[in-house]
Amino acid sequence: MKFGPVRLADAEGAVLAHAVKTETLRLSKGHRLGQADIAALAEADVKEVIVARLDADDLLEDEAAARIAAAIAPDHLRFSQAATGRVNVHATVSGLFVANRAIVDRLNRIDPAITLACLADHTAVASGDMVATIKIIPLAVPEHFVAQAEDMLRTEPAFEVKPFAPRRAALIATELPSLKRQVMDKTQAVLAARLSRSGSHLVTECRVAHSEGAVAAAIADLKSTHDLIIVFGASAVADPGDVIPSAIRQAGGVVEHVGMPVDPGNLLVLGRIGEIPIVGAPGCARSPKENGFDWILDRLLAGEWPNSQDITGLGVGGLLKEIPTRPQPRELSVSPPRGPARIVVLAAGRASRMGAGGGHKLLAEFDGVPLVRRSVETAMAADAGKVVVVTGYREADIRAALDGLSVTLVSNPDYAVGMASSLVAGVTALGTEAGGVLVMLADMPGVTADHLRKMIVVFDNEGRQAVVRAVSEGQRGNPVILPRETFAAVRQLVGDVGARHIVERCGLPVVDVELGEAARIDLDTPEAIIAAGGVLKE
Repeated sequence: MKFGPVRLADAEGAVLAHAVKTETLRLSKGHRLGQADIAALAEADVKEVIVARLDADDLLEDEAAARIAAAIAPDHLRFSQAATGRVNVHATVSGLFVANRAIVDRLNRIDPAITLACLADHTAVASGDMVATIKIIPLAVPEHFVAQAEDMLRTEPAFEVKPFAPRRAALIATELPSLKRQVMDKTQAVLAARLSRSGSHLVTECRVAHSEGAVAAAIADLKSTHDLIIVFGASAVADPGDVIPSAIRQAGGVVEHVGMPVDPGNLLVLGRIGEIPIVGAPGCARSPKENGFDWILDRLLAGEWPNSQDITGLGVGGLLKEIPTRPQPRELSVSPPRGPARIVVLAAGRASRMGAGGGHKLLAEFDGVPLVRRSVETAMAADAGKVVVVTGYREADIRAALDGLSVTLVSNPDYAVGMASSLVAGVTALGTEAGGVLVMLADMPGVTADHLRKMIVVFDNEGRQAVVRAVSEGQRGNPVILPRETFAAVRQLVGDVGARHIVERCGLPVVDVELGEAARIDLDTPEAIIAAGGVLKE
């Protein structure tokens, strides 16, 4: 492939390396120039264009990306159509994403033109989550490199999603006078929530004395009716001969491993009785925040059986975020004061469901006011201080509709790849002063300033340390307030995804605020806009 500027007269048949826009013509990057294009560009007085000229064995970026994606085993995966040299890969089930680093590295070293990025090995995912992306960097790549990538991926998988298998779980909780009953109640609720993500159920809870005999008897009683047993000790495991590992052996089971190089999560016990896993949970697993217990539980629910080699190999990356329930924090620090939640209005999307002739939904007028302006004025009326509006598709028109409003406008040039890029742009624009972000979609006309104020009050009452989510008759909707602790995770989002996975995995309390049908009504089609009383515009 030859790349560079050429005279317009010599450009026929070449591929545009950059978009060209004139008053009457717009040609996108990757467009192959024909005679009509050359004539139109000449009429617009364009003298030179930057192009790629393909060699005989070159493949255009979309074809190359599509061929590489087609070589990946499709089990439990969904692939997007190739666009701008990219294919995104999503999970179709909830499960465990497992990556083969050696294959991913080998593929990325075939040629710099071919790239594959994916989630970290053994990451829990929900159905619909983006797990990988294939991107061809230049406009074209030699076919023999693509063939090499195809052969490699067909020989050995680079990654897969192992579906979670629902289990009937039992909780054995030991009691000591020093352990409060409400702590045990919370433990039961947190464990049930953890299991629910895989479709598993906490069928039984029994509370017994903190002794080897009592725990062994409970294991023996539960093993015939459950396929997962989890033991929470009232006192932490201090030795392989302590109460929980000893009880597993007394019940006829085997202790596979005691301890793990993950903090929080060091004091985990993994054993089995027959084919039933028994996990002695570390004390940090009483908290919903991620810890080493999650890593082992996810593997078990996905059908893996981690051995000592697996567990002792978790040290790199095993230093997790501190949790407030630890009795001896690693170090004391003074947190900066938490500012109020700021509002980010997402107005960058392409409105693809409007159809080719449906116009832009955010420019539809309600009582003579464009929908996007109405939504932003609602955000400003909530008295939440700084309001950020993220724009992208038809940016000039959207910004014109907001003319005169005192808001911060943020451009998202990557709007075409999905909502995640807009979330990242909005949160980044907030800086460090915000204690949270209220994410508001610009196409929800039923949401009022009173609704937003109601959610912000709840957020403040929770010490600005909880997720606050709008619901309609118990069904989750929008907007949502995300605390500052989630911002790092938001900045790592990619693809056409929102913050649902972050809400479910962040380990923070989630408080639902009932807003009625306003939390579920968004305007995605011309029919919906007309039914809501709007007037369509171009």
